[in-house]
Amino acid sequence: MTFAARLQAELDQFKQDGVYKRLNYLASPQGARVRMEGRGEVVILSSNNYLGLCNEPDVINAGKRALDEFGAGTGSVRFICGTFTIHRDLEAALARLVGCGAALTYVSCWNANEGLCPTLLGEHDIVISDQLNHASIIDSIRLAKSIAKCQSAVYRHSDMGDLEEKLRAAKDCRLKLIMTDGVFSMEGDIAKLSDIISLSRQHNAIVAVDDSHGTGVLGAHGRGIAEHCGVVGEVDIVTSTLGKALGGAAGGFVAGPDPLADYLTQRSRPQLFSNALPPTVAASALAAVRHLERHPELVRRLNENATYFRDQLRNLGFKPLAGETPIIPVILGETAKAIQMSELLLAEGVFVTGFGHPVVPQGHARVRCQVSAAHTRDDLDFALRAFKKAGAQLGLV
Repeated sequence: MTFAARLQAELDQFKQDGVYKRLNYLASPQGARVRMEGRGEVVILSSNNYLGLCNEPDVINAGKRALDEFGAGTGSVRFICGTFTIHRDLEAALARLVGCGAALTYVSCWNANEGLCPTLLGEHDIVISDQLNHASIIDSIRLAKSIAKCQSAVYRHSDMGDLEEKLRAAKDCRLKLIMTDGVFSMEGDIAKLSDIISLSRQHNAIVAVDDSHGTGVLGAHGRGIAEHCGVVGEVDIVTSTLGKALGGAAGGFVAGPDPLADYLTQRSRPQLFSNALPPTVAASALAAVRHLERHPELVRRLNENATYFRDQLRNLGFKPLAGETPIIPVILGETAKAIQMSELLLAEGVFVTGFGHPVVPQGHARVRCQVSAAHTRDDLDFALRAFKKAGAQLGLV
C-alpha cells in the first residue's frame, strides 16, 4: 500500500467511525450571522467570537493602519531583526488587562503554553495538571517531561482534595507548578481558582491558568477568571489567546511577574525560533483590548445572552449543562444523535458542532453552543426555534 493510499484508508475509517471533520466555508466576516457556501445566511453558535469583535470597525481599521505603518510581516524572530513597537504596546495592555506585571506574545496560545513548561521546569520540579485541561497544556507537559525531565501528576477535575494530595506527595520538589484551564471548553465550567491559589500558598507552589475562554468573558470588565473570582493580581502566571474574545485573529500570550517575560524571551524555544505576530494582528488585538476597556457593557450583554439561551433551552426540554459562561453544552447522549442534531440544525440555518466519543465520555455526546454579545434576541430566538424543530424530529423533546 502506498503512503497516500494508507492515509486515504485511515480517512475512510474516520468517516465510518463518525469522527471525520468536514469543513464549512464562510464567505463573510465572522459574526452572529455569516454567509456559508452552499447554505446562505446562517446563525453561528459555534464560534469563540464572544464579544463580536472579529468584525468590529475599530479592530479592523487598526489592522489596516498597521499594514501601512509596519508592513505585512516581521521578517524574522524578535531578537534577531528587532521588535516592533506595536508588540511592546500590546504586551503592556495585555499585562494590565489580566493583572500581571508583564506579558509576552506568541503566535498562538498553543505556542505560549508549549513554551512555558519546558522552559520553567527541570528534573527536580513537578507540574500538576487538572484532568480536563486543554490539549495544549497536555502537550506542553509531555514536552517538558521529554526535554526537561520534570515530573508530572494529574488531579481529578476540580477536585481540591485530590489536588492537595498531589501537592503533599510532591513536597520535596523544588518547583511545584499547578496548571489549570480557567474555563473548561467542553464543559463550560470554571476552575476553583480561589481554592487553587489557597492550596498553592499552603504548599509553596505556583499557579498557571490558561484563561483562553475567560479573557474578555469573565468578570465585570472582562479581565478574566481572576476578576470573576476576586483575585486579580494574585495569579502567578496567566496564559491566554487573542484568537477568541479579543478580536479572533491569532496569537497568544504569557503574563506574570516582570522577570518571567524576560526569562521566556531568553529561553523559550517557540519565542526564540518563530517569527513574531504579524503587526496587523498585534494592532487589531491591541484595538480589541482598548475597545473592551471602553465598552464593559459588551461583557454584560454576553452574560445576559448566555443566561437567556440556556434558560430557554431548558424550557424547551433540553438538558444544557448548568454554568456561568457562554459555553452551553446540550447533552444528547449518543454520538449519532449529536451528529444528527448538528446536521438538522444546519439545515435550519443554525451552525453548531456536535461532539461525541472519544472527544467526550461515552453517553455524554453533545452539541456545544457558544453565544456571543453580537447575537440579538432575534438571532437567539431563531436558533431556539431550530432546536425545537430538530429536537422534535429526533424525539428529544
